[in-house]
Amino acid sequence: MSRSAGVSLALLAILGLASVTALASPPPLPPGARAEALSPADIAGWAQDDHAKAFSIFAQGCMADPPLRQGVPLPERLTAVCDKAKALVAAGSVDRAQARHFFEQNFSFWLIRPEGGETGFTTGYFEPEFEGSLTRSDAYPTPLYDRPKDLVTRFSEADWPGLDKTLSAARRTGRGFEPFPERNAIETGALDGQGLEILWLRDPVDRFVLQVQGSGRIRLPDGSVTRVSYSGRNGHPYTSLGRVLSQREAIPPEQMTMDRLIARLKADSGFARDLIRLNKSFVFFTRRDDLPAESGPIGGAGLPLTPLRSIAVDRTAWPYGLPVWIDTMIPDGTGGDEPLARLMIAQDTGSAILGPARMDIFVGSGAAAGHRAGLIRHPVAFTVLWPR
Repeated sequence: MSRSAGVSLALLAILGLASVTALASPPPLPPGARAEALSPADIAGWAQDDHAKAFSIFAQGCMADPPLRQGVPLPERLTAVCDKAKALVAAGSVDRAQARHFFEQNFSFWLIRPEGGETGFTTGYFEPEFEGSLTRSDAYPTPLYDRPKDLVTRFSEADWPGLDKTLSAARRTGRGFEPFPERNAIETGALDGQGLEILWLRDPVDRFVLQVQGSGRIRLPDGSVTRVSYSGRNGHPYTSLGRVLSQREAIPPEQMTMDRLIARLKADSGFARDLIRLNKSFVFFTRRDDLPAESGPIGGAGLPLTPLRSIAVDRTAWPYGLPVWIDTMIPDGTGGDEPLARLMIAQDTGSAILGPARMDIFVGSGAAAGHRAGLIRHPVAFTVLWPR
């Protein structure tokens, strides 16, 4: 090879690298947060993951209807990557090697460090199951409500003059937007007479758990099961009852599990009523009898969630459908911890999930999943795959 040819090849390589670098711009982040560029080779466990599973979830998201809970708009580059995923699916099944190549070629990798910290933080959530009825009775007096017709959800950039900026939803009236009733007002009759009741539960604690988790299975008196999914909330800020109880009763935060909180609420109905009403946020539901029994609940993106592959993220920071590599330890449900390092897909959101490296892992359905989810409060390495 001549020296000039070698120089030309080297120049092409440099230009190619510069082109890739230019395309690999970091994701937008809030002030104080940082993004550190990584390569797949830097990520322990990357080569061993089942990328085909993550690709299948990612591709389904590319073909989904509009989300249930509006998030930040999809970047044009992510839409373009989605088009490539659709083409791969149309061409046939995608194996692990192809899926890994797809992610490596179409995304850059960015470890997200939040303001004031080096790692992210994760909790867990699940789909609970409770007893309920389609008719009210003494045994089932606590209603779940459908979304009111006058409820309007606000996204971050919407300007509603005269309303508190912390409100994420409001009531549309002939005079304009007004704050929607708080939880206490709803629980004491603010929605009576509108026909919004979709079913009834045994007590307000069961409803509280459903509202925290955002979805659930309801076993009816005849043994059949109906599903409920999130359909909106009243827009008032969320208050963590676990944090309140921890402070009131001097319980170390690491000992305040969901199991412990529920047991405390179930033990005293008056105490439960008063504590729950401190959380002014109130969630509405819709029945989803169309969901197969084996399907996961519907997340904010409008798609069924997959245990230990779907995560909830801050919808004001990240778009739905974004792949995220996580590396953390999670409880195994039997008293120990086990590593969890794999590619997840952002398919959900939550009122308490705030910040660019804050996430919630969907663990699964039922009591065992709920026990395990309630124990997850762990640091996490949160690496976003941002479209090139």
